[in-house]
Amino acid sequence: MKKRILSIVLTTVLCMSMIGCAKKDKPAETPAASTGESSGEAAESSGVRVCVVYTGNLGDKSYNDSCNEGAQRAVAELGIELKSLEGVTAQEWEANLLAACEGGYDLIIGSSSNLEEYMKKHASNYPDTCFAIIDTVIEGDNIQSISFAQNQGSFLAGAAAAMFTEMTDIDGVNEDVIIGWVGGMDIPVLHDFYIGYEQGAKYVNPDIKILQSFAGTWNDPLKGKELTLAQFEQGADIVMGVASTTGTGILEGAKEAGKYAIGVDLNQDGDQPGSVLTSMVKRVDNACYLTIKSVVDGTFEGGKTQYLTLADGGVSLTDFAVIKEHLGDKFPQEIVDKCNELAEKIIAGEIVVENYEGFGPQ
Repeated sequence: MKKRILSIVLTTVLCMSMIGCAKKDKPAETPAASTGESSGEAAESSGVRVCVVYTGNLGDKSYNDSCNEGAQRAVAELGIELKSLEGVTAQEWEANLLAACEGGYDLIIGSSSNLEEYMKKHASNYPDTCFAIIDTVIEGDNIQSISFAQNQGSFLAGAAAAMFTEMTDIDGVNEDVIIGWVGGMDIPVLHDFYIGYEQGAKYVNPDIKILQSFAGTWNDPLKGKELTLAQFEQGADIVMGVASTTGTGILEGAKEAGKYAIGVDLNQDGDQPGSVLTSMVKRVDNACYLTIKSVVDGTFEGGKTQYLTLADGGVSLTDFAVIKEHLGDKFPQEIVDKCNELAEKIIAGEIVVENYEGFGPQ
């Protein structure tokens, strides 16, 4: 009898250790903050409750919306309950993360590296909650980190921009060999973007000039437009934006000036049709969805880092179809062919794209 009891106890302990971040009973109240509820028809309920904390607002047609697409897919296909907490200041980010921690969610996803210090500070106080963070790496038994080879995708974007700026037979392209780049907040992950963009551009033309600006915010389209127009005035005829909602102003600036832009995160080619050469797509949607699925399936692993590369389909350029339609016979097919060639070389290891310190495979 004693052996039987001991066996039952050990089996119970083993099962609990494998579960790790177990599903929790739904609390009586859901925490209040800047929120967005799940929408659309959902699959049969899985009983899994997920909260995504955003460092910015939904509706940016870029990074946050990509993350939300993955979360909404999980609602539709996996039957999860979803809460979205939006905020634009550091105080809101920490408050929303704490509200999620106290809300009894099975999984809390930090949408960007802006949440790094707050997750480091608070996640260990909630050992039964699964946490995930995108675009940075945090150590923790209940934290999963997901990052991307945005440097590889940006290398291709930089190469495309460098080739395009020499196509002077296209309206809006001047004689100056100058391209631009505008970022949102000055944070490490954006430097990883820029390093790839610069390397790709200089791979095509070592003498090219690249203008760089940071808006200091994710949520100011007017600032993005102002910085973009300033770069056009300095001789650039194409600017890549990496700036969430601020980036909508970058695309608008290109349209207004009769120049060109490169989109980011989602396919933004059709946002200002004819003014966007391509977009560097970053599959934040897949990262979000697959992390949620791992909790639903019971396969979530804390203390793990995923690094999604060009070879994994984590990043890529769009197919240039929108700009091709607008430029017609003037569309430079050689840019597409060259970018495809460069992508193959990166995947094969023939071209090694540099990383900003702290990024890359862990």
